[in-house]
Amino acid sequence: MQTISEVAAYTLQFVNQTHRSIFLTGKAGTGKTTLLREIIQTTHKNTVVVAPTGIAALNAGGVTIHSMFQLPFGGFIPDNSAPHFSENIKFETKATLRRHLKMSGLKKSVIRNMELLIIDEVSMLRADLLDAMDFMMQTVRRKSTPFGGVQVLFIGDLLQLPPVIRDEEWRTLKTYYKGKFFFHSHVIQQNPPLYIELSKIFRQTDNAFISILNNLRNNQISAIDIQNLNQYVKPDFDLKTNKGYITLTTHNAKADAMNAQALEDLEGKLVTYKPEIVGDFPDKIYPVEEHLKLKVGAQVMFVKNDLSFDKKYFNGKIGFIQSLSSQEILIHFPEENKTIEVERYEWQNIRYKVDENTKEIEEEVSGTFVHYPIKLAWAITVHKSQGLTFDKAALDVSQVFLPGQAYVALSRLRSLNGLILLSPLRMNGISNDQDVMDYSLNKASEEVLEHSLQLETRNFIQNFLNSSFDWSDLAQEWRNHKFSYDAKGDGSEKSKHAVWARKQSEAIESLLDPSRKFILQLNKLFSQESVDLNHVLERIEAAVNYFLLPMDNLVFEILWKMEEVKRIKKVKAFYEELVVLEEMQIKSVLRLMKAKLLIETVVNGETISKERLFSDEVKYYKINKLKIIQEEFKAVNITLIEDEADLERYTKTKTHPKEPKKPTVQETYELWLEKNTIKEIATIRKLTSQTIGTHIAKLIESGTIAITAVLPEDKILELEKAFRGYKEETLNGLKEQYGEKFTWDELKMFKASLNI
Repeated sequence: MQTISEVAAYTLQFVNQTHRSIFLTGKAGTGKTTLLREIIQTTHKNTVVVAPTGIAALNAGGVTIHSMFQLPFGGFIPDNSAPHFSENIKFETKATLRRHLKMSGLKKSVIRNMELLIIDEVSMLRADLLDAMDFMMQTVRRKSTPFGGVQVLFIGDLLQLPPVIRDEEWRTLKTYYKGKFFFHSHVIQQNPPLYIELSKIFRQTDNAFISILNNLRNNQISAIDIQNLNQYVKPDFDLKTNKGYITLTTHNAKADAMNAQALEDLEGKLVTYKPEIVGDFPDKIYPVEEHLKLKVGAQVMFVKNDLSFDKKYFNGKIGFIQSLSSQEILIHFPEENKTIEVERYEWQNIRYKVDENTKEIEEEVSGTFVHYPIKLAWAITVHKSQGLTFDKAALDVSQVFLPGQAYVALSRLRSLNGLILLSPLRMNGISNDQDVMDYSLNKASEEVLEHSLQLETRNFIQNFLNSSFDWSDLAQEWRNHKFSYDAKGDGSEKSKHAVWARKQSEAIESLLDPSRKFILQLNKLFSQESVDLNHVLERIEAAVNYFLLPMDNLVFEILWKMEEVKRIKKVKAFYEELVVLEEMQIKSVLRLMKAKLLIETVVNGETISKERLFSDEVKYYKINKLKIIQEEFKAVNITLIEDEADLERYTKTKTHPKEPKKPTVQETYELWLEKNTIKEIATIRKLTSQTIGTHIAKLIESGTIAITAVLPEDKILELEKAFRGYKEETLNGLKEQYGEKFTWDELKMFKASLNI
């Protein structure tokens, strides 16, 4: 059997070394989410992550499909017919989407620069929605190839949450689609992705349990399997006395009622906690309940993994509230005899934009939601248990399971030892969707993966190199710009630059014939049965030496022209035309540089990755070019008096490239080193001062920041007195004793300094 590392390595190679679209699947607990994060961190491609729902997008670190591609809610009919309306239902068509296409320049730029689209939780993705996405991408990118030429990675387990289509919608859509899953879409039917399955299970180690789960998954559940499972039936199991068990049920109302009743049954004071919300974070994507209601003794579970080095908890870990105060929650784990303080977790609502210097797609935080990553855990629905891992669970199977629900529920458990069935499991009603079972037959074997990877890698290298020297679209844009002056022969400001535009257009035209001849040379080299990559490297180096200077000169010309134009009033439209040209011209130069880096990487036998294709020369190309131009421009225009309003009339130039994403505490530390106050850091990071205070406490605990750098000496002396002889785990007693004399942040920071 393949190990996950082998399959994961294949997947990473297919993403980085080919243009092939991929469907990555795997049973529950095989590490799909871990691999998703690895791909995002290591790929050299401009990547966007989307998901069908707000919560799924938030968990994947991306955005929703509807927001990314400006798609209205409702069904999609994949033709140009007139739209269908009824009182309760609405359909879009290609004609209506085209008519209502009002996408911002920012989103269009992201879609045009996209190279890899990752769609997470693809089990929920409807066939018609995928076709609508495909249409929008082809339209915006002006390419009539699947997804406008973007590589797509589909991730998900089709035996988990299915797509939701109402009966009245399906009555219309069934005319166009054989089924509701993403693989029923027209674009997938015509262009099937490579089917890769992760097979090694990490959640379970018990072979007997794994066998039952596999049989259940494959519609091969036997009478013996049911008999083995039904040994765990305990209809009179007392959940109140058997603490630590969570009940998995099929209905939200039942789970909510069980949690509410169990909380009410506890004695003691009810404490309510609210989130800290900064910026744009819509309530429909809140990852946990806005108002978290708790009592001492409440059974709770974590809904995220601990990101710190200590790994004190995981997604689904169950514990009990030991103590509560306004700013402190302590949770006890009886089986480990361990108590931890829960820290608030930061969820980020992001949007994508394009870095104007490197043309890389990057994330921008538009809002944050900071709350305790826990929820009541006496009961949960099977639906909401996806992705969670439980040591002990009681399954309420009194309702008939939908396809896949039995599998999802049972696969949450680490072993059969933690299983309780509240009623016998019956064969009736637990089979999986036959369309999904049939589609799973497309899984690629190891031999197919190996052969396909070699072929696709060769094609990818050839296409990458070819496209790096194909400037037909760029030349057409310069042509269009040159012709746009013809109607401006009226002495307008723009018309004064017509000679310049003609000269640049002629410069790019002069490169087209030699570039076409070079592409023919490349194709001839790659047509050989065995490609001499060292010879290809020699030819690429020679071609880059030949073409880079004239292409670089065009960048100089257009950036210089933009320096001129941004100082002229009332020419915004002209400036924006230059911005489009600048984006295409710089992308072409960066692509030339990357072509050389790519073939050097391949010849050296190294992995194609972000580090290999983003040298400092690539990363700082535009910034360095701008510095030179701005200095020369001032030298030529020695009498020029700079006016900030002139320089920022049409755009605010970014002077520093975006650094890779860092851990949240590290970001706070770097801002602290720049002498920002806690309040200033909170404003910069779109977080509250309280959250930043928590970060500072962690930095004090690790010895990174001294307590003396944060608190004044007299306050430290007072805290030393207060803490003398204090042995409690919770700070609540001290806070009650000293009231407003010390803030919660001051108490936490001083306590952190004692743990160094």
